[in-house]
Amino acid sequence: MVETISTRKVSVVLWYNFQIIKTRILSKAEELSRKYGFRAITMDELATQLGISKKTIYQYYADKNALVDDVLTTIISKSQEQCQITSIQATNAIDEIFLTMNYLRNDLQNLNPIVIHDLEKYFPDTFSKFQQHKNSFTYTLIYNNLVKGMSQGYYRQEINPEIIAKFRIETMIMGFNQTIYPSDKYSLTDVTQAIFEHFLYGIVTPKGLKLIEKYKTNI
Repeated sequence: MVETISTRKVSVVLWYNFQIIKTRILSKAEELSRKYGFRAITMDELATQLGISKKTIYQYYADKNALVDDVLTTIISKSQEQCQITSIQATNAIDEIFLTMNYLRNDLQNLNPIVIHDLEKYFPDTFSKFQQHKNSFTYTLIYNNLVKGMSQGYYRQEINPEIIAKFRIETMIMGFNQTIYPSDKYSLTDVTQAIFEHFLYGIVTPKGLKLIEKYKTNI
């Protein structure tokens, strides 16, 4: 019995240490990927930044593809959690938009726009996960906001939520397009903010417009 308990304790400690190291690797990989893009980060650089051997990283991730996939999965998970919290906290559809804009301003400050291009060109399997997130979770979130705003009288009744939700998603991705908005000339945060406001002003009613101006005054 004593030996069994001791064995369990050792297993728990080993599992705990494993999780700590994996979390460090994942956190640093996300930090570097956000700053430089997914392609630019190498296992050697990651090992140097963490002060561990490259062999140690390979004990947790078979290759860079697996690491990038885990990084994106983590980013998506955190984003979905924040969006769900925002939906619950918002007092109305426009409030939800402003809360989301505030979150994005902070989240995009240290994000290199090239990340989407890197995923699509060099990590197609992981990019497919991003596409699924975009076309399922994000679409549903925007669609629900549009329906809510229409029912509350803040969005125009004649808009088609399905069409406009898909349009909104594509305009979000447009901000990452380096051909249209090269990062040496445009700030991703500024581009996202401008596109967001343009979209919002295009769908609101006079009642919604008054609420927008009220929120902007209080920012």
